[in-house]
Amino acid sequence: MDKRLLSVLNDSERLLVLQTEKAELAKLDEDGLAELHDRIRRARNKTVGQYRRGGASKVGAKGGRGKASQQNQRARDKAEAFEVALAAVSAALATAARRSAAELKAERLEAARAAKANPVAAPASSGRARKAAPAAPTKRTRSDASAVSKKNASTLAAGARRQAKRDSR
Repeated sequence: MDKRLLSVLNDSERLLVLQTEKAELAKLDEDGLAELHDRIRRARNKTVGQYRRGGASKVGAKGGRGKASQQNQRARDKAEAFEVALAAVSAALATAARRSAAELKAERLEAARAAKANPVAAPASSGRARKAAPAAPTKRTRSDASAVSKKNASTLAAGARRQAKRDSR
């Protein structure tokens, strides 16, 4: 990362951004990358919000956005530093996600091949219970129809009682 961008960050922000170096990102698994991505994104959103609010507050005093932007350079550099860090973590997270998806796909294909080769021994290899086929829809009987009509009538009556209570006030 550019030294100019790192120079505007405080110590805790600098440590957070330095965790996005390639060597540091290579040490993390997918869950660690996702957690770091969330932390970087929150820090980026915070600095961008501060930058925008600071710039907007100076526009009236300076007489225009162009003149006010010169006074807000440090906040802009901070936001840019977090934006660059977020891009690096996002790319690493995408790579890790693709890798884990490919591993999972290979694992599932291998399990399917094993199940096809030996159908008796491998039904529980996936670790998940199979869903039962949904039952065919049954025709509504007379008692079901009357229960539904009673429920509808009850709902209408309750609404009428509530309305009558309101009207009597």
